[in-house]
Amino acid sequence: MAVSHTSRDRVTRDDIEDKLRELEGGAREQAESARSTVITAGLVGLAILLLLAFLLGTRKGRKRSTVVEIRRV
Repeated sequence: MAVSHTSRDRVTRDDIEDKLRELEGGAREQAESARSTVITAGLVGLAILLLLAFLLGTRKGRKRSTVVEIRRV
């Protein structure tokens, strides 16, 4: 709702409210986009962290495992 004013026109309260609503709508769209990007990046990071913890845990478990040999006489 772009309203052009000449030097003699007065800016009304409605003009200011319309412009603020327009700006707020654009800001909300950018915030939603940023929020979804951050959530996606967080989930990917969490998955990588869990995979790394699993792999390091299995490696450490193999290093410390004891082999028991049973012989029958």
